[in-house]
Amino acid sequence: MRQADPDPYWNTNVARHPGILRAVPEGCGDALDVGCGDGLLARKLTGRAKRVTGVDRSPEMIARARELAAGLPGLAFVEGDFLTAALPAGEYDFVCSVSAIHHMDFEAALTRMRELLRPGGTLVVVGLAREASVAEWAATIAAVPVVRVTKVLRRAHEPEGMPMTAPRMSYGQVRSAARRLLPGVRYRRHVLRRYSLTWTKPGR
Repeated sequence: MRQADPDPYWNTNVARHPGILRAVPEGCGDALDVGCGDGLLARKLTGRAKRVTGVDRSPEMIARARELAAGLPGLAFVEGDFLTAALPAGEYDFVCSVSAIHHMDFEAALTRMRELLRPGGTLVVVGLAREASVAEWAATIAAVPVVRVTKVLRRAHEPEGMPMTAPRMSYGQVRSAARRLLPGVRYRRHVLRRYSLTWTKPGR
């Protein structure tokens, strides 16, 4: 396993990478990055897992990911719709997704991730949601100064060609659906306008 290179760029998604990497189980064999984009997180995962697969439906992103990972062993990329891609069920020790699940049907995607995990495996989802209550708006507004200062200090910018879309579900809807589909899931709302779901599949 290799030491990850310094980040070539920084944004509010990259800010969550350290926490995701800490969640990778010891001795991880197979890891899956759903909605891998240009493969930045997948490349980092090669330092924690023996084999890493990144999947994304964007041909441009997969081409870029393969270019950036050229010559890196144990890393493969699959172009296609995650919900229908030929991925082995129950074979992954770690499944993660960053700011991609709001591009899909949330419940179908979460169910698919759950099915792909090996018993005892760990799932981490970082996502975007919309504000739909006074409390949710208050949390967002209170975080604005921190977000602005952090982005300036880190010189935040998005990688070229990364697809974007507005989230349809609210934070409350995400939390409720996740708790129903993933009993015992840990839900957190983060300062930089993200939430995270962390779950271990029973059975080991």
